[in-house]
Amino acid sequence: MIYNFLKNAIKTAQIIGIITMVASTAHAKPLELFVSPKGNDAWSGLKAEPNGQNTDGPFATLEKARDVARAARRGTAPPKDGVTIYLRGGKYFRETSFTLTAADSGSASSPTVFRPYKDETVDIIGGKELTGFTPVSDPAIRERLDPAARDAVRQIDLKTIGITDYGRMNNGGQGRPDNPEMPELFVGTERMALARWPNGDQWATVKSVPDKSAGKFAYDGDRPSRWKNAEDAYLYGYWTFDWADSYEKIASIDPERHEINTGEPYPVYGITAGKRWFALNILEELDAPGEWYLDRKTGILYFWAPTEKLPNPVFSLVKGGLFSLEGASYITIRDMTLENAREDGVIIRGGSANRVAGCIIRNVGRYGVSILDATNSGVRSCDIYETGLGGVTLIGGDRKTLTSGKLYAENNEFHHLGRLLRTYKPAVMLGGVGALVSHNYIHDLPHAAIQGGGNDHIIEFNEITRVCQETGDAGAFYMGRDFTQRGNIVRHNYFHHLRTGGLDGQTGFTDVMAVYLDDCFSGVTVYGNIFIKAGRSVMIGGGRDNIVENNIIQEGAPAIHVDARAKGWAANFFDTKGGWNILQALSEYNVSQPPYSVRYPQLAGLAKDDPAFPKGNRVEKNIIIGGKPFELQDNLTEAQAGVQNNLVLDRANFQTNDKGEITLKDTKQSEKIGFKPIPVRNIGLQKDEYRKTLPAKTP
Repeated sequence: MIYNFLKNAIKTAQIIGIITMVASTAHAKPLELFVSPKGNDAWSGLKAEPNGQNTDGPFATLEKARDVARAARRGTAPPKDGVTIYLRGGKYFRETSFTLTAADSGSASSPTVFRPYKDETVDIIGGKELTGFTPVSDPAIRERLDPAARDAVRQIDLKTIGITDYGRMNNGGQGRPDNPEMPELFVGTERMALARWPNGDQWATVKSVPDKSAGKFAYDGDRPSRWKNAEDAYLYGYWTFDWADSYEKIASIDPERHEINTGEPYPVYGITAGKRWFALNILEELDAPGEWYLDRKTGILYFWAPTEKLPNPVFSLVKGGLFSLEGASYITIRDMTLENAREDGVIIRGGSANRVAGCIIRNVGRYGVSILDATNSGVRSCDIYETGLGGVTLIGGDRKTLTSGKLYAENNEFHHLGRLLRTYKPAVMLGGVGALVSHNYIHDLPHAAIQGGGNDHIIEFNEITRVCQETGDAGAFYMGRDFTQRGNIVRHNYFHHLRTGGLDGQTGFTDVMAVYLDDCFSGVTVYGNIFIKAGRSVMIGGGRDNIVENNIIQEGAPAIHVDARAKGWAANFFDTKGGWNILQALSEYNVSQPPYSVRYPQLAGLAKDDPAFPKGNRVEKNIIIGGKPFELQDNLTEAQAGVQNNLVLDRANFQTNDKGEITLKDTKQSEKIGFKPIPVRNIGLQKDEYRKTLPAKTP
C-alpha cells in the first residue's frame, strides 16, 4: 500500500514537473507533445528526438501524452492556442482502446490534434504480433487435419504470449446483434481466412429443406461428415432472402441423411432450397494457405502461412475503438493508419466538433468510424476499406424536435466493406437529423452504399458504382418504411454500373436499385443526379410526396418505377395490425403539431387522406435515354404517379464520356422541359488539405 502511494506520488510529481516546463512556454506557441515507439514515459514529451544522453525526449504512450495535456488544460496557464500531440513514425501496437473524455476536450480556439510528426508514417495497430510458431505434433490434431495440411500448418499457444481473450463466434446477422467479439488474423495488410468450406469465394447450396419450421436442411456430397467432432462450427449464408444474411451454429450433422441441424435460434426467415451458404471455424477445413483456426478450449491457434517469408501475423484484440471519444469535444485525429482492431477504428459518443481526417482505416472488425449522439462532428478525406461491417455511422440530432446533429462524411473513399456481415452494413449509415454525405467515392460493396433513416439528410456530389454486388432486392441508396422520416435530399450524385437484372443463380426479386425508396418511404427529393447503367435507377415503392426531377438516366432497367404496393400485395403489412407500423409513427411524432406540422405540412392530414395510396409524387423534367423509361404498377396511371414533362430519347441523340458527362446533340428539347445543367465536374473526390492525390478508377 505504501509502495502504491509512493508510486502514484512520483507519477504526479513527474506530471507537475512537466506542466511547470509547459507553463513557461505556453505564451509563445501551442503546447506540443511528442510520442514515439522509441520514447519513454519518464521523459518530458516536449522533444521530438531523444537528447544525446537519452535523459529526455518523446513519451512512449498516448496515455502519458493525454494525461499531461489534460493536466496542462487544468493548470494555472492553460494553452490558449491548442494542444498538438505529434506521433513519430512507426508501429504502435495496442491491446486496449485509447480513451478520451470530456476532461480532454479542447475548445474552438484551443483544439486538441493527434497527428504524425511532419510526414512520418504512423500505424496504430489494434492487436498483438504472434511469434514462436511450431509444427503440429499432436497425433489427434494431425489426424483431424487434411493430409496436405499436416506438415504445412503451424501452431502457437496464445497463453504463452499473454493472450487469453479469444473472443467468440455467435449467431449474428439479420434480426440479431452483430458479431462484436470475433477476432481476426492479419498478415501485413491482408486478412487471413478463418478455416472454411468451400474455400475462397465459393458457396455451397441448400439441397432441400425437410422441415421449414426448423433449422434443418439437406446438403449434397459427403464433406460435412468430416465435421462431426467440430464443437464450435458455424455456417454463414443467405438462408431465404438475398438481403438477409446470418451465422448459424451447427447443432448436429447426420451423415446418413446428409442433413445439418443449426439448432435454435433458427434463421429469421427460415431456410429455402437453393440458397447460398458456407461453413467456417472448422479445424478439419484448415486445408489451404492463408487459413487459420483457434481452439478456444486450449488457446492454441493453427495457421497455414501463405508463403514462408512473411511479416509476423497480428491477432486482433482491441474492443471498442482504437480511439474512443466519450463526451470529448474539439479533438482531431488525422493522417494516420488505424487497423487490426477487433471492433471499430474510431468511436465518438457525445461531444462536439470532433473530426477524423486524412486517415486510412482498414481491417477492423466493425465500422471504420462510429459517431453517435454527437454534434458538428464527422469524417473527412479518409480511405476506409476491408472492415467487418460498414464504413461510417452518423447518428445525431433529435427527431422529436428536428434539431440537426450536423454530422458529416465528406470526401472519403469507401470500398470492400462488409467482410463479416454483408447486408445493411453500408459505407454510410444514417440516423437522426441533418447529416451531410458529400463528395465520397463508394465502390465495390456487397450491399448498400448509403442507407438508414432520419430527417433532412443531404446526399450530394457522391460517385457510387459496383455496389449491391452480392445481394438482391437492394439499393445503392436505401431508406424504407416510414412516412415521418422526410426532408432527405439526394442531389448531384453519379450512380453508374450497378447490376442490371437479377442475381445469378438465385430466385425471387433480386434486382438492384440506385435510389430505393422502399415500402412507402416518403418526402425525398431526387434532383440533378446522373444514372448510367444503374439498374432500376429510381424506385418509389408506394411512398408519397417524393420528387424525382432534373435527372439524367441512361439505360435504366427501368429508369423510374412507381407502385401502389400498400393497395396491393403489401396491404396486410400496411394495415394498422400489420408488421410495418407506419401509421403508428404519425402519432408518435405528433405530426399535427410543430415542428412537424410546419416542416412537413403534408403529414398533418395524411392518416385520413387514403394513406395507402401514393399521392403527391412528382416525376418531371428528367432526361431518359435508352432502356425502359417508366414502370408503373398496381394499375397506376402516369397522372396518378405524377409523371409529366419528361424527355425520352434514344441513344442516337447524345454522346457520353467516362466522367458521366452527357452531351445532347439537340439541347432545345431539354431547354423546353426546363432541364437545368448538372455540375458534373464537382462530383466525387476532391483534393484538399488531407487528400493530396486522387485514386485511379476503373469503370
